[in-house]
Amino acid sequence: MIFKNGKIFVNGQFVNGGFVVREGIFQSVFEGDGADEKDEVTKDLNGSYVIPGLIDIHVHGAMGYDCSDADSEGIKEMAKFLASCGVTSFLPTTMTLPKEQYFKIAECINALSGEKGYARIAGFRMEGPFLSEKKCGAQNPEYLQKPDMEMFEELQRKCGGRIRIIDVAPEKDGALAFIRKAHENCVISLGHTDSDYAQAMAGFEAGASHVTHLFNGMRPLHQRDPALIGAIFDRKNATAEIIGDGIHIHESVLRVVFKELRGRICLISDGLRCMGVPDGEYELSGQKIICKDGVAKLENGTIAGAKSDLYSNLRNCIRFGIPKEDVITAAALTPSKVIGNNKIGAIEEGRLADFVICNEDFERLEVYIGGEKTV
Repeated sequence: MIFKNGKIFVNGQFVNGGFVVREGIFQSVFEGDGADEKDEVTKDLNGSYVIPGLIDIHVHGAMGYDCSDADSEGIKEMAKFLASCGVTSFLPTTMTLPKEQYFKIAECINALSGEKGYARIAGFRMEGPFLSEKKCGAQNPEYLQKPDMEMFEELQRKCGGRIRIIDVAPEKDGALAFIRKAHENCVISLGHTDSDYAQAMAGFEAGASHVTHLFNGMRPLHQRDPALIGAIFDRKNATAEIIGDGIHIHESVLRVVFKELRGRICLISDGLRCMGVPDGEYELSGQKIICKDGVAKLENGTIAGAKSDLYSNLRNCIRFGIPKEDVITAAALTPSKVIGNNKIGAIEEGRLADFVICNEDFERLEVYIGGEKTV
């Protein structure tokens, strides 16, 4: 099928043109009118914008479900909801849990296969249990533990090697030895950490290459104690993620981060089971969370994850004055690079035809996964 006469996001910029999709793959991308092929079905985009399907590498739940429940039907409902939001690939993300629950989640995710109309499961992510007690945030402190290589390797076997990211506090006992070995099998993200600058840099030197929800779950940036935030600004080959709901991070800070970490920032949702459903009381890793006015908190007032989906965060960041090209890259291409998947994240020949058609205000019009319209 030929899609023509659109503003297509290609190589970090919008160009007037279109693309050809065959068997779920971008067959070619062209500027201008392109060449119509005989008997080929053609869709006129009428000047609409087309961006790659978004990739959420940090999302716990949606529609009342949480991947930590190890409920395959719940994860499918998450995938269906995310697809409706223009998120075409995601990493179901765990919380800090009892050891046995991780094995149930690993087996559950490994048994799931892609279905038409659902966002792709691009692996899964462990946010916990190797985190700091001092900066655990909404993680359940009861289940925190020091890094355990044997546990990690068994989990990787259970899920067929599908752990793409694991979060680690580098100051934990045994963390650096764990990072040195585990980074050969997945991305190590530094997060929920009380590390100072030297400890953070030691984590990077050991093999960590990513930072979990920058500014949240870590020491603040201080002129004499830059901590992990200062370290990521200095570690030029590392990436970081940030929540773009305008609640976790003030828009002014978002503008600074996108400017200073241009090309190595990932936009995420950190969405919880309250995403896509009304405010109310919900559960998170055995703890009660209260969602009111779009903000999710523990009973003690600690801000938890988020209610806003990734596509809404994309529109927020554009509204905050961040260049739209940088925001789209942060929500699609950069996440694909972080998890090492060169089949998604861009409108490019040979990649999976996952894309969103939208208007000039980036309101969604249609969502396609594998070249098939889902919304």
